[in-house]
Amino acid sequence: MAATDDLAAVVAAARACRICAGRWPHAPRPVLRATTTARLLIVGQAPGARVQASGLSWTDASGDRLRQWLGLDRDAFYDEDRVALVSMGFCFPGTDPKGGDYPPPRICADTWHPRLRPLLPGIRLTLLVGGLAQAYYLGQRRQPSVAQTVAAWRDCLPDFLPLPHPSWRNTGWLKRNPWFEAELLPVLRARTAAALAGDA
Repeated sequence: MAATDDLAAVVAAARACRICAGRWPHAPRPVLRATTTARLLIVGQAPGARVQASGLSWTDASGDRLRQWLGLDRDAFYDEDRVALVSMGFCFPGTDPKGGDYPPPRICADTWHPRLRPLLPGIRLTLLVGGLAQAYYLGQRRQPSVAQTVAAWRDCLPDFLPLPHPSWRNTGWLKRNPWFEAELLPVLRARTAAALAGDA
């Protein structure tokens, strides 16, 4: 019970965080989900505008593609007792005029990840979605690019699986790299299912 209370307190504090107040035109709205019983941890980059509006992680087209990659329906994906959703930045960082979103400020991950991750003892698999998550968690196992890191996914097992961001912007990359669907996705789905079943 103490561990559950500790995590609940940190999650509540993270959701109330206003470190970045004034950085953007919009107010901070930290979005994350985590419980001590979670077995799968998904670490993304930062919420987009739709997630900022909904207050629920991955409620956009990228989330639809990610769920398809994992072989999970919405109910399983949002089962907070089994799946933790924690990004490198908890708030929408705004949209770059050139297209896409700005990267989240590093202060978010530095402030909250060291407090959250030790309170998730049941995690059996961590999915690192995008370059920021891979840089933060993989250390020397990270390759010079996201594409190279994902291609070296076998070197990251059994604790981590690196993934490209499921954004529509990466559709071309996915078409140019058919091995992702042929080789990595079956492993991703199998390990996700095993982690959630508790036998990973």
